[in-house]
Amino acid sequence: MASESAELNYAGIDTHKDTNVVAVIDSIGRLITTAAFATTSRGCEQLHEWLLANGPVSIVGIEGTGSYGAGIAALLTGRGLAVVEVNRPDRALRRRHGKTDTIDAEAAARSALNGNAQGLPKSHDGIVESIRLHRLMLTTLRKSRTALINTLRSVLVTAPSDIRDELEVLTPTVLFTRCARLRVDAGPSGDPAVAVKQTLRTLARHIQGLDTELARLRAGLTTLAESANPELMATRGIGVDSACALLVAAGDNPERMHSESAFASLCGASPIEASSGRTVRHRLNRGAIAKPTAPSGASP
Repeated sequence: MASESAELNYAGIDTHKDTNVVAVIDSIGRLITTAAFATTSRGCEQLHEWLLANGPVSIVGIEGTGSYGAGIAALLTGRGLAVVEVNRPDRALRRRHGKTDTIDAEAAARSALNGNAQGLPKSHDGIVESIRLHRLMLTTLRKSRTALINTLRSVLVTAPSDIRDELEVLTPTVLFTRCARLRVDAGPSGDPAVAVKQTLRTLARHIQGLDTELARLRAGLTTLAESANPELMATRGIGVDSACALLVAAGDNPERMHSESAFASLCGASPIEASSGRTVRHRLNRGAIAKPTAPSGASP
């Protein structure tokens, strides 16, 4: 049995937008070979075939399984290889040995060998991935709406007094409706009053359009969250935003987290010691791998 395990190799992949650099080491850490492949579908297939030719490979450590490495991680996992998420390379090691993609790939392989990389990557292939993408759209559109509102109010501050006096006392909803219906009369070329009305009307109509789209997205998110975890949505005090944040943090394969405390650590809600001298105290672990609002690809 020991001789069989000694023959197993370990691989590491440094992922980028256009290329995946892979390194293979043996069970005692000796570098066997390296290669680079395109991130296209064909390139990922070639990488898998290359690993099989340089195996058997016990574990593959991959950087960035939540971004550039998502595709190759999904392919290798689907082909039956054990894949683990590798955190960024050690800075002290990088200062000693420099930085190249090959060095990073080899470091990822060593992390898989020595057990430093144990977190399983998210699967990105279920309903929670759909929730994540809908939340991304929702957050982006909310930011755009806020920017448009701020711009509208700044234009209103410097608008002619007759326009400002009429509009600035209105509630937001009424303000947007009134601005969207502003009548722009023909005026002299370059008349600021005409430009102000045109600007307010255009901004208000965009805001109203975003309101419609945001309502549609929120309704869709509610449906998805209820399908993914009806018990969570039924919990008192948890709305669709909080529920979706927790679901995205857990991912489509929450079984990769071994306990409730591991999930708390992942979300930055676990206590850690912060004692010194005679002072004994604890604080929240703000250095967690992920937050529910911006989860990473790995578990603790």
